[in-house]
Amino acid sequence: MTALAGTVFGTIGALAAFPLRLAAREVERQLGQLRRGVNRRTTHVVFGRTLLAKAGDAEIERRVAAERATGRKLISENGFLRLLGLMKPPEASAMSLQSLLDQSRLAASDLDLLSLFDAFEHDCEPYSFRDLILARKYAGLVAGGASWGAIARSVHRSGPVASLTAKSLNVGSQHGRADAIYLDGGRSELDGQLLFDLGSPDDDTLEELFADAEAAEEAERHEQAAALYQRCLAIDRTDAITAFNRANCLRASGHAAEAAHDYARAIKCDPGFVEAWFNLAGLMSDEGREASARRHLQKAIALDANYADAVFNLARLEFDAGNLAEARRHWARYLELDANSEWARMATKGIQFVDLQLARMSAS
Repeated sequence: MTALAGTVFGTIGALAAFPLRLAAREVERQLGQLRRGVNRRTTHVVFGRTLLAKAGDAEIERRVAAERATGRKLISENGFLRLLGLMKPPEASAMSLQSLLDQSRLAASDLDLLSLFDAFEHDCEPYSFRDLILARKYAGLVAGGASWGAIARSVHRSGPVASLTAKSLNVGSQHGRADAIYLDGGRSELDGQLLFDLGSPDDDTLEELFADAEAAEEAERHEQAAALYQRCLAIDRTDAITAFNRANCLRASGHAAEAAHDYARAIKCDPGFVEAWFNLAGLMSDEGREASARRHLQKAIALDANYADAVFNLARLEFDAGNLAEARRHWARYLELDANSEWARMATKGIQFVDLQLARMSAS
C-alpha cells in the first residue's frame, strides 16, 4: 500500500483515542511518516483531542490559524484514524459545508474548529443529516453562551458523537460554570472526554511529558522544558523533534555545548531535519565557527532549496567573510523566495552594496 508515500504527518496535541506509537507504525507501513510536532517537511497536521485539556480556546485558535496559513492540510484525530483505516468511516453523506452553514446558522469559524475536534459525525464535507442536527444544537448552545471549546471538550463524554442527535443539550450551571453543557435538562454533565484504554503506561507518560514540555517552552520556561524533553528522550531516544526542541531550550538558556549535542542528536535520528541543520548553523555562527556554520547552512539548503532563512543567513555569512560574489548570488536567490519583507529589503541593499564595491574594484 503506497497511498501515503511521501506524506509527513505532524501532531499537535496527543491522540485521545489511539496510541501514537501504534499510529506511527501504521503510517510507516503505508510508506508515510508520523512525528510529534511540526516542521518544514510536515504536509499534514493532526490535531489530537487532548490539546483541548492542555490549551485554552484562544491558544488553540492561534495554532490552527498558524498551521492553516502555511498551506498544510489540517486533519482531526478521527479523520486521521479513518485515513489510516484504523477507524470505520461513517455512512455516506452528501451535504456540503455551505449547506450545513446555511441550515444550521452555526458560524463558519465554530464549525471549522468543532469539525477539527470531532464534534460531528464527519470531520469534513460532505456532512450528514445527523451533522446538521448537531450543528443546530451547537448553534443553540453558542447562542446560550457556550464557546466552541466548551462544546468540543464536552461532547465526547457520552459516547459516539452521533448519539447526541437524539438528546437535549443545554447550557447551564449547576456548579457555577456559565458555559458548562448539560445533557437532558442537566441530569448528566458533559465534562471531559471518553478515552479508550489502548496504550501502555509509557505511551501515556510520554505524551503527557511532551505536552507539558511544549507548554513550558511556549511560556519560555526553558530550563524546565529542557528537563521535561530529556525525560521524553529517556523513554524514546529516537524522537528527532524532541531532541530538536530540547536543543532550542538549552540554547535559549545559555547551554550552547549541550544544545549542539542535541541538534546533532536530532540530525542523527532524522538526517533530513532541515531546521536542525539550520539552528545548529546559527549556534556555530554564534560561537564564531564560521566554516562549520557555512557547511550546515549549505546542507540545509541542499535539503530544502526553498528555505529562505537559510539562504539569507548564508548570504550574510559569505558577506562577512568577504566573499562578495557568493553573498550576492545568495541574496539574489533569497529575493526569488521573498520579495516583499524587511529581509527582502535588506537583501536588495546588500546586492546594491556588493555591486557598488565590485564596480569600484573593477574600475581600480
